[in-house]
Amino acid sequence: MGNYYSPMSSENAVINTAVTVHRVVTTSLPTRHGVFEMVGYAGVDGAEHVALVWGQPHVPAMEPPLVRVHSECLTGDAFGSYRCDCGEQLDAALAAISRTPAGAVVYMRGHEGRGIGLLNKLRAYALQDAGRDTVDANTDLGLPIDARDYRQGADILRDLGIPAVRLLTSNPAKQIALEALGITVAGRQRLNVSDRAENSSYLNSKRSRMEHDPLPDGEAWEQLSSGIVPDGVLDPKQSALVDLYGPLVEAGDTLVIGQLGQSIDGFIASRTGDACYVTGEEDREHLHRLRALVDAVVVGAGTVTADDCQLTVRSVTGAHPVRVALDPHARIPNDSKLLTDPTAPTLWLVGPDAEVPDEVACHVELQRLESMDQFAPRRLLQLLKEQGLGRVLIEGGGVTVSKFLRERALDRLFLTTAPILVGDGVPGIRFDGTDDLAGAISAPVRRFVLGDDICSEFTFTPKAAAPTDRGAPLQA
Repeated sequence: MGNYYSPMSSENAVINTAVTVHRVVTTSLPTRHGVFEMVGYAGVDGAEHVALVWGQPHVPAMEPPLVRVHSECLTGDAFGSYRCDCGEQLDAALAAISRTPAGAVVYMRGHEGRGIGLLNKLRAYALQDAGRDTVDANTDLGLPIDARDYRQGADILRDLGIPAVRLLTSNPAKQIALEALGITVAGRQRLNVSDRAENSSYLNSKRSRMEHDPLPDGEAWEQLSSGIVPDGVLDPKQSALVDLYGPLVEAGDTLVIGQLGQSIDGFIASRTGDACYVTGEEDREHLHRLRALVDAVVVGAGTVTADDCQLTVRSVTGAHPVRVALDPHARIPNDSKLLTDPTAPTLWLVGPDAEVPDEVACHVELQRLESMDQFAPRRLLQLLKEQGLGRVLIEGGGVTVSKFLRERALDRLFLTTAPILVGDGVPGIRFDGTDDLAGAISAPVRRFVLGDDICSEFTFTPKAAAPTDRGAPLQA
């Protein structure tokens, strides 16, 4: 059988010229991605493998065909398990290959659990349930971290007439293994499959401990906006995103954030109401990230009237929150974006005596509160929570944010100051203070550089506590 090959010790690998598989049968396989030619192989060791072939990958072309050498995973491939990403990787590979002139998926049986077998994989799962990661679980059982042998995969590729490939994988060890076995890997391409909450820890362990490719640029934010905090190998930009927004994701289903941008002397607009723009582009991106991390964004009627704001997520990817307008006297203009733009749902809260239109747009839900007392911050938050809106961003204006701050209804406050002096205008944070500075509101704080602006993050409640490095300046 020749020399055993393990991807964890590729420098000792030797190409064995003995053929380890032979072709048994060829048929067709219609899938939702198209009709593939399925080729069945029998290994000299009794293993059975298949190749799903698209087009004519054996015909010389400008570039080698896309190929995935996929390790069997019963739980992921057949049962759709989210403990790993194997099933999604297989589906994504078939989809990617079907969009090209030619390619193949080589499906390797006997690779279950990175070669340790199905029952041992389940034993490793049990240890992972108790807190071990995927690497330590294997070693605790006295098993190798990765016992896969790719010789039969390489022989299948040669039998298909594919001596060179563009490999669909995030695992550099797979490339090293195939190259050691005589297959030319002209390039390695990551499949666009996002981490899930159920498999994020597992995948991050593979990135940090098994040298799998780090998350690509932008992937960290995709995970954060999906409720996952990545902890794998990250570049500095993505690490900064995790530092800044990870604690918000981890805070749970109930979180109240205040946000305001103001001049260094405390104004959010000039005396004419001009607020375009107090803070810079980086702070506006930060605001859109906050919107993407909450269920609802709350503004007062004055802000809607003055700014005709959209309150949607545009600068980054992410879901739009429900837009909540606090309008006791129903003074928001009927042609405002909140009432006419259907991009995101709008919850229009008015007082018991407010005069409102007979009809509103389909995306607008008009709710008349029974009393003005229901506009008080804590009663309002309870009302929103009863409607499934537990993560709330209080965005503006200064009066509304200050009211929530004064009544200690905020878990966090992001206050961004711009290096400009307005002198006179619309004030930002304002509330009845105390005679002595000892009575001033204080809280643990972190500061972030956002372009030319400085963002101070105040943490008022333990449940939303920032990491222990709070106070250290970070570039977001």
